[in-house]
Amino acid sequence: MVKLLNTKKSLIFLATATIFGLVACGQQATLPVSAGYGPNPTLPPPKKVLIPLVNVAKAVGWPADAKPASATGTQVEAFTQGLNHPRWLYVLPNGDVLVAETNAPPKPEDQKSIKSWIMGLVMKRAGAAVPSANRIVLLKDADGDGVAEAKSVFLENLFSPFGMVLVGNDLYVANADAVVKFPYKENALHISEEGTKVADLPGGPLNHHWTKNIIANPEGTKLYVTVGSNSNVAEHGMEVEQERAAILELDIQSGERRIFASGLRNPNGMAWEPDTGALWTVVNERDEIGSDLVPDYLTSVKDGGFYGWPYSYYGQNVDQRVKPQNPDLVKKAIVPDYALGSHTGSLGLAYSEGNSLPPIFQKGMFIGQHGSWNRKPRSGYKVIFVPFVNGKPSGEPVDVLTGFVNKNNEAYGRPVGVALDKQGALLVADDVGNTIWRVSAAK
Repeated sequence: MVKLLNTKKSLIFLATATIFGLVACGQQATLPVSAGYGPNPTLPPPKKVLIPLVNVAKAVGWPADAKPASATGTQVEAFTQGLNHPRWLYVLPNGDVLVAETNAPPKPEDQKSIKSWIMGLVMKRAGAAVPSANRIVLLKDADGDGVAEAKSVFLENLFSPFGMVLVGNDLYVANADAVVKFPYKENALHISEEGTKVADLPGGPLNHHWTKNIIANPEGTKLYVTVGSNSNVAEHGMEVEQERAAILELDIQSGERRIFASGLRNPNGMAWEPDTGALWTVVNERDEIGSDLVPDYLTSVKDGGFYGWPYSYYGQNVDQRVKPQNPDLVKKAIVPDYALGSHTGSLGLAYSEGNSLPPIFQKGMFIGQHGSWNRKPRSGYKVIFVPFVNGKPSGEPVDVLTGFVNKNNEAYGRPVGVALDKQGALLVADDVGNTIWRVSAAK
């Protein structure tokens, strides 16, 4: 018994030391985070680490009357506050805003290792360990003053919902384990009908990257679903990665599905680029090979394309941790279009079409960066804009919202989903501040 208690104490000490960066102090970044941005990021040699660096900002929430700092020529105000871990946004045709109040589902198989236990403590510190509300709320700004005056529970008793999309009169929701649809009537404040399962998705009992986003093609005939990997770099074996680290294509009429693109470690936000008609996504890349590797990225998604995970990163840079390797697949690995900085936690994505912000934001992608845990100093914790020219990223990213981390390295908030409202303002879901921020042109 004494031996067991001593072992437990040792594990607690190890976890605490890891969380506060006392063990992995040698993993300081040697490059500025900007070196990991753009079409040709700097990729230094990977670092072998015994214990991962954990450097996450403690979640404290926003003080009264505080708010993020917005870009020149813009202003930011709270669209609504007092939500329960808001993660994702969808704007209905009538202007109503849907918000997924959600968090990770139970993952019994992901809690059996010491590493997973430590990461659970880290997520708690980051404000990501609250139980999932498992619902979607509707926000209404009927008078158009930029503040939601009404809030209602739109759908409840879901299973860690994330992505949402309306096709005709059907609202599709991506739960952590399935796509379900519900009948929608314009101006409805609540849906009481039972949902219909459209397709199962890779889920538990592991379900490491649980978020599932969803988008429809312009014709409304197909759905595209993001599914993250069940591991960092396939440490549980490839047999648990079936239809994971991928974007799936689902035919609405027949229910048939296929892998549209693979090798995408943890894709989240998706958007259509109207000039080329291409599908774009943002992807969280792998951890634990140093603060300067590997950049998250924004990329167009090619039908049948392979993007490297787990065997290689940023094209054909082989990850030596992965055994056995797959040289034939590595040869096919596509280099992403645009790097977004190492460990920035890039999640939200929205194309700029229809926005009413200053001209610098006319064409490009808005990206919500949730923030790093495996980098020192921290990266992300902001919303950025990547300009586009001729359907491709062009130029340096522009900060849209900053100030989510205070001078004491505490997180007031963490941005996740982004969307444009009917007036062309940018909405940002903040899952630590429990707020939807609204960025508009300065008056």
